[in-house]
Amino acid sequence: MIHNETMNTAPNTYHLRGRFWIESPQGTFLGQGRVALLECIREHGSISAAARSIEMSYRQAWALVNSMNTHSRTPLVSSATGGKGGGGASLTETGEKAIALYHAVRADFDAFLAKRSESLTL
Repeated sequence: MIHNETMNTAPNTYHLRGRFWIESPQGTFLGQGRVALLECIREHGSISAAARSIEMSYRQAWALVNSMNTHSRTPLVSSATGGKGGGGASLTETGEKAIALYHAVRADFDAFLAKRSESLTL
């Protein structure tokens, strides 16, 4: 029999991990990727620039923004049509609140996982 000393002396190294998202009656409303996109729109002032910064196609980014705006009572992102003068996008007050809500729930979720991990023994 091969004896591995680290098996007997290693502390509990099990940790709970998880992901969550907020759903509307129509489906996924807000999750980690969508929040990252919103934060990049805030930073760059453009859906196109935000998409490039997270290596997402403009088409996918636009579809996600459209989905969030459609599923929300009020839009999360306001945009102006591009062209010679350039377009742009910015977060609405609702968009800012959605990001804050997501991060607050994320903190609670992480705290729950950490607390439950303390008693995880196998």
